[in-house]
Amino acid sequence: MLTRRAALMGAAGVAAMPVLAKAAKADEAFTPVAAPADLSKLKRIRRELVAPPFVHEHEQVAPGAPRIVEFEMKIVEKEIQVADDAWLQGMTFNGSIPGPMMVVHENDYVELTLINPAENLMQHNIDFHAATGALGGGALTLVSPGEKTILRFKATRPGTFVYHCAPGGPMIPWHVASGMVGTIMILPRDGLKDHEGRPVSYDRVYYVGENEFYIPKDEAGAYKRYADVAESFPDTLEAMNGLIPTHVVFNGAVGALTGDNAMTAKQGEKVLFVHSQGNRDTRPHIIGGHGDLVWETGKFNNTPERDLETWFIRGGSAGAALYEFLQPGVYAYVNHNLIEAVNLGATAHIVVEGEWNNDLMEQVLAPSEMVS
Repeated sequence: MLTRRAALMGAAGVAAMPVLAKAAKADEAFTPVAAPADLSKLKRIRRELVAPPFVHEHEQVAPGAPRIVEFEMKIVEKEIQVADDAWLQGMTFNGSIPGPMMVVHENDYVELTLINPAENLMQHNIDFHAATGALGGGALTLVSPGEKTILRFKATRPGTFVYHCAPGGPMIPWHVASGMVGTIMILPRDGLKDHEGRPVSYDRVYYVGENEFYIPKDEAGAYKRYADVAESFPDTLEAMNGLIPTHVVFNGAVGALTGDNAMTAKQGEKVLFVHSQGNRDTRPHIIGGHGDLVWETGKFNNTPERDLETWFIRGGSAGAALYEFLQPGVYAYVNHNLIEAVNLGATAHIVVEGEWNNDLMEQVLAPSEMVS
């Protein structure tokens, strides 16, 4: 096992000391030695993470003083079926693509136990775009198989932020493109506000993580399948460097949020959609709906935009959009690069229950033959 890992790291061109380890040493050289922060008087709570599109239990308004919010997350390397004819040697946070969404409040402390089980092949870590210092935590969390680490950081900036694996060198894009990306939402202590500063709440929240995959093909054009992540690396690296994805999907697979797994809502409910992309820009759109309030860059200190038809999520970020569903039916939630939505897989469904309102839309004349 160690030989296989060493060979893989060598094939990747990664030096004996990873890029992030070097950065950590440089960071230590310029960081004054300080006493540990005294957080002994803060209340601790533990949150159990759930697989997207769902989000763990949380309060929209902070119930009191800042707390230490504990999470535990395992790294799982496993094969994932992306489409009927395509399989990915995935690397995941907690077994899901994307990784689970964490929710805390501004000035809370996030305390994450990150576990890399012994059966894995790769080193992993976590870089929180929400965190300050040490490469977002990446320089402090590099764990080999069979190790665990605990990182704590203060959530100082409200908004939605990406986290991802970043173990150094060409391992970084490979791990992200293989599924190791997720989101943390840091709510203002007094909750969300609309464009006029009035309190806003949501009835449901869904997390849609968009990923692009680069699955190698054989000479006949069929997707290749591999025994483990190590075997998949050389071909996947070559496919990735072409920058042409074979699949662009929501939540890990074509159709992952359709059919029995479609998101649901009721007429009159306000639903918050959090959307992330680790590498590439994307353009969420609800066919038949809108973004009533949209934090396009995902930052809740900024005034939300109103009534958007499509919003822009830049690669390496997460955004949030709130919509009140006014009509029942099946809504398509898509990346409005429609080639990626229809041909490559970036489509989800939202099934909404309720009574149809003809004032908003009605069919005045059903399709019929033309009368000459």
